[in-house]
Amino acid sequence: MRDETRMNSAEPGDRLIRAGAIVFFLGALATLVTVAPLLLGTTPFPTYMFGLSMLMAVGFVLAGAGVLRSAAAGRRQARAAAQASR
Repeated sequence: MRDETRMNSAEPGDRLIRAGAIVFFLGALATLVTVAPLLLGTTPFPTYMFGLSMLMAVGFVLAGAGVLRSAAAGRRQARAAAQASR
């Protein structure tokens, strides 16, 4: 039996994974921008700017939640297929 999924079909969790990746990379960029003055010896940014670095952790958690959601959907689908074949 051939897999009937489309190439561009959105699986559960895909949006969370994409959003997590975007937020992670924004956090990585913020980290580079925030740490650069410390390495270059210039005046550092205010302390609240270091909070933007936490976007990396937030993005990682979002992507992880998307992966877990996708895995749970795959388990449900496999369980349903196994019951249907009985």
